[in-house]
Amino acid sequence: MKTINKISFNDIESIPQLVKDFLNQKIEGFEDHTFSLDHFSQQIHLKKDSFSSEQRDVLFEAFEKQLSELTLSSKQKENLGNLKLPNTFTITTGHQLNLFSGPVFFVYKILQTIKTCTYLKENFPDFNFVPVYWMASEDHDFAEINHFKTENNYYETNETSGGPVGRIQINDIYFISEFEKEFKDSVFGTELILMLKEAYKTGYTLTQAIKILVNRLFSEFGLLILDGDSTELKQQIKDVFKDELLHFSLQKTSKDKVDFLTGKYGKVQVNPREINLFYLSETRDRIDFNGKKYVVVDTDIQFSEEEIIAELESHPERFSPNALMRPVYQEKVLPNLAYIGGNAEIMYWLELKDYFSQVNIPFPILIPRNSMLFLKEKTLGKIEKLDLKIEDFFQNFTVITNHKILKDNTVLKLLEEKEELLINNFAQLKMSAETTEKSFGNMVKAEEVRQLKSFKRMKKRLLHAEKIKQSELLERLENLFLDVHPSKTWQERVYNFSVFFSDYGYSWLENCLEEMVVQDSKLIIVAI
Repeated sequence: MKTINKISFNDIESIPQLVKDFLNQKIEGFEDHTFSLDHFSQQIHLKKDSFSSEQRDVLFEAFEKQLSELTLSSKQKENLGNLKLPNTFTITTGHQLNLFSGPVFFVYKILQTIKTCTYLKENFPDFNFVPVYWMASEDHDFAEINHFKTENNYYETNETSGGPVGRIQINDIYFISEFEKEFKDSVFGTELILMLKEAYKTGYTLTQAIKILVNRLFSEFGLLILDGDSTELKQQIKDVFKDELLHFSLQKTSKDKVDFLTGKYGKVQVNPREINLFYLSETRDRIDFNGKKYVVVDTDIQFSEEEIIAELESHPERFSPNALMRPVYQEKVLPNLAYIGGNAEIMYWLELKDYFSQVNIPFPILIPRNSMLFLKEKTLGKIEKLDLKIEDFFQNFTVITNHKILKDNTVLKLLEEKEELLINNFAQLKMSAETTEKSFGNMVKAEEVRQLKSFKRMKKRLLHAEKIKQSELLERLENLFLDVHPSKTWQERVYNFSVFFSDYGYSWLENCLEEMVVQDSKLIIVAI
């Protein structure tokens, strides 16, 4: 494995402008929430002053209870113990409970979280930094997480869903035998198959499965795994939930930020609701207010104001944050300094800054995660042979393809020469037309537009003709694009980590960790 390029997000066309502006400190009010040692120093003091020893005790006990069934490494035990100390802070990432971890960027998020802790310890030796993976166990969209894909196959499991996915028990394990067929002859296939069988046993919940899998992969790095579906932790957030039920504060307080982001960037990632909470029964359903009663949507459950507050006091575990409230819950119960997430996550976190101030919780540093791309030497050879650069595949590749098809085309050159001549001739005509009656000048301008449109049509037809003539080159370019972008999207959003682990094992994880860039957001391209 050899890293061949690290491309800044600023140089990639498809990275949202909002993320680029955030990274470049061009969004007012967020300058101190980007990655820098000065910002981390500020954040340490902010969090130290706002996170009590009592909160640390609750957190320690929650971790200890949730991790009790796992075999912890010495580094995990050390990190767990350190959480009781006032000089210990967390760096967190979160993700859904995708089957066998889902797309491989899940792994990249966690590795960057781990490396960020190492980097901070080197620069702030008097403090401890603990990497945390927050399990999105309360999500209820099972269809989003019940599958994963390799280069050759698609795997899924079918279970009864509707409630929090973390509570779903595993019954359908047919995918394991199919996975075994694909990987039994791979170098590290046996390790992968054992990993899958250990995590996905009949009767286990999806929370248990992901916990076992993540611990197997990352225990030696000291990663701690936390499930927000916890009575003890939700006791800590009751006041915030109560305020949300009574005053609809998140929507009201975030309105200015949402309006600003919508106005400047066209839309926001997630629109706040009047009440940003779900109710957990047999299912997970949104809480709404109809003016008189609190209604649990799609059920017969209703509460008066007094009843729902009493329910919250007695059973906080029955209340579940939505995508916008979850960051607030996380930052309330963790001594957290920074959140590492994908572009979409960063974009909805930005909506919440004013709300964090309202509920008196420090808003964290936000870090758009690194991306990684592993390309075979054969693919890189084809790219070079076609006189392309890997960066070309992260620009507008249609433009790149068209340029390649029409490169050194004599007809195009002639068309462009005649078009330029036409423009020059009309420039002279328009100057002369200004000396006569206005309607004649307008006719000259209109005629120029008409004739230039003809040139545009001719160039378009020329491109179409050349694509037919050079169909073999076009096919090579299209196939090469799919080698880089399987399913026409980024590789990390399609393939499962098993695609790479099967050939390289834990050394692949080590290599990913080594190549991660914690101070900046980059696409890291590695030859394999």
